Order: sequence, then C-alpha cells, then structure tokens
Amino acid sequence: MNRHISLRALAAIVFLFAGTAAAEAPNRVTILYDSFGKSSSLTMDWGFAALVEYGGKRILFDTGNNATIFEHNVKAMGVNLRNIDFVVISHRHADHTSGITYLLAVNPKVKIYVPDEPWGLFARGVTNDFYRKDPSLPADMRYYGGHPPEILDGGTPWPGANFVPVSKKTEVAPGIFILSSVSTFPGTLELRELSLAIKSPQGVILIVGCSHPGVEHIVQEAAAIDLHINILFGGLHQIQKPDPEVKRIAAVLHDQYKLERVAPGHCTGEPEFAALKSAFGDHYVYAGVGSVIELPGATVALAASRRQ
Repeated sequence: MNRHISLRALAAIVFLFAGTAAAEAPNRVTILYDSFGKSSSLTMDWGFAALVEYGGKRILFDTGNNATIFEHNVKAMGVNLRNIDFVVISHRHADHTSGITYLLAVNPKVKIYVPDEPWGLFARGVTNDFYRKDPSLPADMRYYGGHPPEILDGGTPWPGANFVPVSKKTEVAPGIFILSSVSTFPGTLELRELSLAIKSPQGVILIVGCSHPGVEHIVQEAAAIDLHINILFGGLHQIQKPDPEVKRIAAVLHDQYKLERVAPGHCTGEPEFAALKSAFGDHYVYAGVGSVIELPGATVALAASRRQ
C-alpha cells in the first residue's frame, strides 16, 4: 500500500514539474539574421532568419544569406539548433537558404518545410509525364533511351536533408499553420513562398520572409485563421516602391486589416520602416538582428485548437 502511495506521489510530482516547465517555456521571436541592428556582437548582412518559440515549440524560420555569418549569430545569441522542432524556409532565394549548410551540420535530420516547387532547390522532382513523348524517334534521341524512371529526381545543394514540400495551408502543430502562396509580380512570377501563422489568444502571430506574393495577400490568408492579427514580423518587399505605394501599404495594414503591432525587417525598406512607424506609433516593434520580442501566451490558443 505504501509503495503504491509513493508511486502515486512521485507521479504527481513529475506531472507538476512537467506542467511547470511547459508553463515557463518562452513565447518569443529572436531575430538571428538581418542587415540592421544594435548589437556589436552580431554580424549584419542582407537576409533573414528568426527563431520562433511558442507553446513549447521551437521553430527556425529561414537561415540567412551566409552560413558562416548565420553560425556566428546563432552562437553569439546562445541558440541551440539541435533541439528545434522543425524549420520553415520561406522561399528559394539565397538570402533565406544559405544557412541550411550550417543547420544540417548540427542537426542533419531536422524536418524542413519548403515550398513545393518542381526543380527548385529542395529535391522536388516530377513524374515522367511532365514531358511529351515521341515513340517514333530512335532510342538514342529519346530521354532515358525511351525508358524513363517513373520519378525524375530533383537535385539539391543539400542531399539527404529532410525536406517536406508544402503546397497549401497546413496545420503542422496545434494552432501553428504554414501558409503557401505564389507571386504574381514580374521578377518573381510563380515563385512560391511560405509564411508561418500562429493562433494565439490575442490574435495571429504572422512571420513572413519576403512577401513576394504581396503582404496584403498573405495577411488576408492569415485573417482566415483569426481576423485579428496580433503582430507581423519579417520582410514586406517594399524596398524599391515609390512613396505613394509605401504609404498605401502602411495604411492598409493599420486601417484595413487593423494589425495590432508590426515588427518589420529585411526587405521591408527604409521608407516603409518610416511609414509604418508613423502609422503604428507605439505599436511599431523594433526587430533588428539580435532583437528578442515577447509573444502573447499560448495556453488558450493551443487548448482551443485541440478542442476543434
């Protein structure tokens, strides 16, 4: 009897400590890579990477432009990439992907969600019916001698990486969504881009890479999860836009979508920084490299998601 009581007491203590540890898990975003910042111990460079910690999950979003700089900043910030839960790569551009080399050196099996693009950087091949065949040709004029494999494997600079292609909105953990969108703009036409949307008790936490499909489109997708956007992080791709468009975007985010806070970075552009600061005032959050931004708690959001 005493032994049973002791085991129950031990189980209760373990449960209590586990609950306490979960409750104390940080909810925050740490900017690991960007070309502006205040910290003298970090290296500024064009590109973006952030560590998102929420509800006990640790998510790496993008990996910057240079693996050596990414490694330096990660170590300087005391970030352990060996115990992250998964990675989201927003799109194929080098200023978001180059740090994958260092990431895989320390965590080679980590799951990496990537845009679903045939013949992109992420080993996504195609079935052999993607090209028309002509059996009348001699074998030496036909692809694979007329006997192609069923799947034409895609190449990648990172063979062996655990890439998971995403082509539509996907809930990858309770209350944590990956959004998929496609650019319709000249210069990046048909480029696929992923964003991260987290459902919190105070609204959606939205992290974007470059917003090539248009920040309005991405925010609209996030609003389908919850009309209230608590905070928006990342690049808004207004870096070369004229003043009227810069001001329009700031007004749209503030007045139409009624974002509570903005924490822009990377390719948002200096004029857009100024316009957003003017529009949002005290609700503009500085997010240079080295910044650590606290997020609203996760308990209510995750509990609600599990009930659905």
